[in-house]
Order: sequence, then C-alpha cells, then structure tokens
Amino acid sequence: MNCIIKKNLLSEGKTKKIYRTSNPSEVLIHYKDTITAFDGLKNEFIQDKGILNNEISTLIFELINSYGIKTHFIRKINNREQLCQKVNIIPLEFVVRNIVSGSMSKRLNVQEGIRLSNPIFEIFYKNDKLKDPLINDHHAVFLKIISHEELNFIYLIISDINNLLKKYFLSKNIFLVDFKVEFGKNCDNDILLSDEITPDTCRFWDKKTMKKLDKDSFRIGLKKEKDTVKEKVFDIYMEILKRLNIR
Repeated sequence: MNCIIKKNLLSEGKTKKIYRTSNPSEVLIHYKDTITAFDGLKNEFIQDKGILNNEISTLIFELINSYGIKTHFIRKINNREQLCQKVNIIPLEFVVRNIVSGSMSKRLNVQEGIRLSNPIFEIFYKNDKLKDPLINDHHAVFLKIISHEELNFIYLIISDINNLLKKYFLSKNIFLVDFKVEFGKNCDNDILLSDEITPDTCRFWDKKTMKKLDKDSFRIGLKKEKDTVKEKVFDIYMEILKRLNIR
C-alpha cells in the first residue's frame, strides 16, 4: 500500500476538512467533531463524533462499492480520515424520502410517519446565499448545473442505493426514513457518489420503538441542557455504529 502524503488544506465545511495529497486525483477527508443544524445557525462540539461518522460512512461506502456502484471512497486511512477520489461536486443535494418526515412534513402539512408507496426524490440547489432552495429538474438544467441525461443517470443510481440501504438497515432493525446524497465528477468526468452517509445526512428510526437514531436528536434537543444533548447525540451515533458492526 502506497504511503499517503497529506498536503495543504483544500477546503473546509461545517463537519469535514478536505486535504490535498501527493496524488492530484486523490484527497483526504477529515471528519470533525462538530454538529450543526438549521443551516449552521446552531452548532456544537461533540468529542469524537468525527470518529463515529468516519467509521459509519466507511462501512456504508464499502457496502455500496461492493455492489459495483461507483463512489469516491477508496479506503479508510485512520480513525478520522478517508482517502477518496478528488471530485468536483455537483452543487445539488438529492434527498430520497421513504417515510414522511422533516421539511416535507412541514412544507406539505402532511403527518410525519406516513410510509410512501414509492420513494420521493427531491433536489436542493446548494447555494448558501439562497439557503439551499428546493428546485426541480428543469431548474437544475436551466441553471446549467447538470443535463437531463445526467439527472436520469443519477436517479437510477439513487434508486439502486435506496433499495440496497433500505434492505441493509432493515436487517439492523432500522427504518431508513430519508437520506441526502451528493455526487461529483472525477478527473475522468465519471459521476461518483460522494460526500458522506451518516446520521448527519440520514434519518434513521428504530424498527420497534420508532426512536429517532440520527441528527434529529440534536435538532429536537436544542433547548435542553447542552451537555445532556451532546451525550444523547453521541450515544445515538454509537448505537448506529454498533448495529452496523453486527454481522
């Protein structure tokens, strides 16, 4: 295995840092111990949260890779970092909904918890100034972010990922309520699943109790004592990791 030489910081987001490496087509993704909600208006430091998310995302990307779905993930380097293909992120967030929850419930005034007969796909335009608005296919193409052909290709990939992950998490007694994914293009212009898949980007509910096993525990608990909320969030993320590690 080649030695990975970590170089200067390429970019930094709310929960991750991306570093250049000696290979121009590869990057190191470093998971931070921060958690945010409401477009970053609320954020906290939770010790070792980055370690948990790195491990959770690694396990899920390894699973997806094993089914022949192309992703940016190459391998985990240490407890906080992954080696990934360098991609130019397409500025769209694709949300897949299997059960009504979150913004969809509020936006459409539909009761949370209703199971959808078919998954609903939504697109959000990644633009901080506009607060990541919900858009449709035609908007995305009009803005010259993506083509209709590329969107159709991504929808096929997302459908495969959703079918795979719903079954996988159900085997861990978890409902995959909804999740957000992003895509990017590598140096060969291939479209790859990118970013992360963690309790930060998914809604997980316990199959038996319907307990929320994701970042909603942070959103809902914002008004409570901070230390209690931090401990609750850490324990929930640890619960997800423990279940994923059960064979």
